[in-house]
Amino acid sequence: MRIVYDYQIFSYQEYGGISRYYYELASRIAQHEGCYACIHALLYINKYIKGDENFEVIGIPIPVIPGMARVHISINYLLSRILVRKCIPDIFHETYYAKDRIAPAKVKTVLTVYDMTYERLTNFFPSKQKISRNKEYAVKRANHIICISESTKNDLIDILNINPDKISVIYLGYTKKTARHKNKLNIGDKPYILYVGQRVAYKNFSRLLQAYASSPRLQKDFKLVCFGADRFSSDEISQIKELNLKPENVVHLKGDDDILNHLYSNASIFVFPSLYEGFGIPLLEAMSFKCPVVCSNTSSLPEVAGDAADYFDPCNLEEMISSIESVVFSTEKRNHLIERGLERIKLFSWEKCAEETLKVYSSLL
Repeated sequence: MRIVYDYQIFSYQEYGGISRYYYELASRIAQHEGCYACIHALLYINKYIKGDENFEVIGIPIPVIPGMARVHISINYLLSRILVRKCIPDIFHETYYAKDRIAPAKVKTVLTVYDMTYERLTNFFPSKQKISRNKEYAVKRANHIICISESTKNDLIDILNINPDKISVIYLGYTKKTARHKNKLNIGDKPYILYVGQRVAYKNFSRLLQAYASSPRLQKDFKLVCFGADRFSSDEISQIKELNLKPENVVHLKGDDDILNHLYSNASIFVFPSLYEGFGIPLLEAMSFKCPVVCSNTSSLPEVAGDAADYFDPCNLEEMISSIESVVFSTEKRNHLIERGLERIKLFSWEKCAEETLKVYSSLL
């Protein structure tokens, strides 16, 4: 079986969850007897696939040049429609949402839908409607769709009226890592609450700041450490000042996986207050480092975390405060969540994800 993945996500992302997903898939599927896996990305910026020998990469790595993204993506689109035929694919897996078909006419196509965030939270994303339209074209064109959670599948059916028989739910895996000792993180010895990822509006970081500021107990005993994305914006700095929070108690860090793993392994809890998620890999990462999880009770998060998290309504400030306090101030509850988390992560692996995806490919042939 010859499986080809297109250029799209590898032209958009240097690093990121979606490109990591396809890297993990291709790496494992290529190991199966009788399977050929290829990423067809003529010009790409992605770091995961650069120099990889587990599968074939047809393409050339290029540097990120501001303002040039549209140019190399257009080149990829035009040339891929011609050159991908030479790969003679049995299955063509589109890595993002293209309006037009790239695969040869008779080749079976698969599309993964990661979430319906833009469609569910349109007020947060007025500029993303083109992506939503392209997603609809891609979904209706595909021979089969993979959703990464039942929640995403239900949203897809509800919003785009897709036949459920055309959809398979395959959970993501997570990468097992080791925490290495890190010096000079500049967070001191005070225990901390950990937040990871982007802080755009629907991620609900602003309300987490309010919850932290509304609890004298939390401020007294814990710092709030935020990892990833850019430094605090001017709006975030203003909010921190308006809430009378001490700057040394709200810390931003950015860095590699070693720093993140160290933060997970030493945090008192990990808080994930997002309004909507298609899956939520950080939940599994935290659990793997014995970090108790407190998160929203919306979308796919209860589906992923199961009984290994304490939940709150992400729009209810008092619930958020109560949930966080109930865990950080209870050794018994923390230990219970740690134990449940170590059991929960056994349900998810990239090996399982790849095997189930391969079954979908085979079913189309």
